[in-house]
Amino acid sequence: MIQIFDSRRFGWIAVLMALLCGAGCTVGPNFKKPTAPDAAGYTPAPPEATSGTPKVDGGEAQTFTETRDIPGDWWTVFHSRPLNGLIERALKANPDLKSAQAALTVARENTLAQRGYYYPNISAGFSAARARTSAEVSPFTASGALSYSLYTPQVNVSFVPDVFGLNKRTIESLKAQQEQARYALAATHITLSSNIASAAIQEASLRGQIEATGALVTINTQMLEILRHQLARGYATELDVAAQQAALAQVNATLPPLLKQLAQQRDLLAMLAGGFPNQEMPEKFELAGFQLPRELPLTIPSKLVEQRPDILQAEENLHAASALIGVAHANRLPSFALTADTGSMALIFSHIFSRGGFWDTAAGLTQPVFDGGTLKHKELAAKAAYTQAEEQYKSTVLQAFQNVADTLHAIEQDADGLKAASAAADAAKVTLDLTKKQLDSGYTNYLALLSAEQAYQQAVLNVVQAQTNRYTDTAALFQALGGGWWHRPDLPKS
Repeated sequence: MIQIFDSRRFGWIAVLMALLCGAGCTVGPNFKKPTAPDAAGYTPAPPEATSGTPKVDGGEAQTFTETRDIPGDWWTVFHSRPLNGLIERALKANPDLKSAQAALTVARENTLAQRGYYYPNISAGFSAARARTSAEVSPFTASGALSYSLYTPQVNVSFVPDVFGLNKRTIESLKAQQEQARYALAATHITLSSNIASAAIQEASLRGQIEATGALVTINTQMLEILRHQLARGYATELDVAAQQAALAQVNATLPPLLKQLAQQRDLLAMLAGGFPNQEMPEKFELAGFQLPRELPLTIPSKLVEQRPDILQAEENLHAASALIGVAHANRLPSFALTADTGSMALIFSHIFSRGGFWDTAAGLTQPVFDGGTLKHKELAAKAAYTQAEEQYKSTVLQAFQNVADTLHAIEQDADGLKAASAAADAAKVTLDLTKKQLDSGYTNYLALLSAEQAYQQAVLNVVQAQTNRYTDTAALFQALGGGWWHRPDLPKS
């Protein structure tokens, strides 16, 4: 019985492979992580504690703490059980999240597949043939038989040593793309949770606006009835009645758009949770069901670039572009190939491993000589692509800082806006109470009371919108700072 691999036959090839691998070098630039931006903060002046509005939902004063970390389930800071349940359900069923997870698997498997080129490619084959030669020519077999069977088992080995780091740089690029997919998954996770939180808050706002608008419709209807009664008695004019009819029509016109938005908001929440709009959701949201967090995180700028998935994606895109420069350069250098074949031939099947062995080995070198400048310009294109990725990274960082700054400004102004809207509502309530007392004492008419009630309900509507802004922009801050994805056990680590 012969050995398919004979160390004496292939020893010199092993030595040559070791020499080629040991003498190899990796061409192309080594990637350097971009330095953190030289920025002391997000706004010209450090953000201060916001103003508070006592005894109003969402009126808590908020402070910013740089040392406060962002939890992986950041939405729980609103203390809304329906919101917690809806987001957790969405994280298990949303198809966009599952698609991002599959994209990460694709990138990981492509990286592992490329690593296979570090090793020899070994294949085995077997052929069997029945043939007959003409008596007019020399017989094929040693025995002189014209009819014969031929059995040929064979093993082929080929190996391309990574002398100049072509495969190493290719794997480096694929690994960066894999990291891109991982950060894209984190970004999808954050976007999904923040979109649901925003949609839930908007639903609660719409319910509050619909309630206030319904009260305005009732008040204006009552005012119209009073004016018609006064017109019949000669205490009002047709112009008064027409003006009130127009006012009622205007209020009525604002209700259908709010109802439409509420229905569409429910459809959006159902879709984000991975369900269909015809499936009734058990969760319903009211502004009173949310609690505004008093302490807000404020990540330092140098750490923001390590937390935001979009910045990390841009960084890995830059890393991949750097590695592709090495790939393009290595393609212009010589490539080596080592091959070996061994096997046997036998006329009788039982003899295939006992006699008739053969083997061959070969080494080859290929060097591009003339290609019309193709490889040169591909390398120049790779360098330009790196410059493009570098500028895209810088742009992403600037946009991230703008996003945080905009949110901080919004939170500050939202607090002042709620305070002003609440003060206006309090003033309207005082006016309403005084008007009621004057009506009881006979110093005014019921129409004045309804007018005061209308002004109060409009002020309430403004408070609802101001409360919504505070909740929405608070949620936006958690998203702008990275959403705490690094604490999520369901998101893969590097």
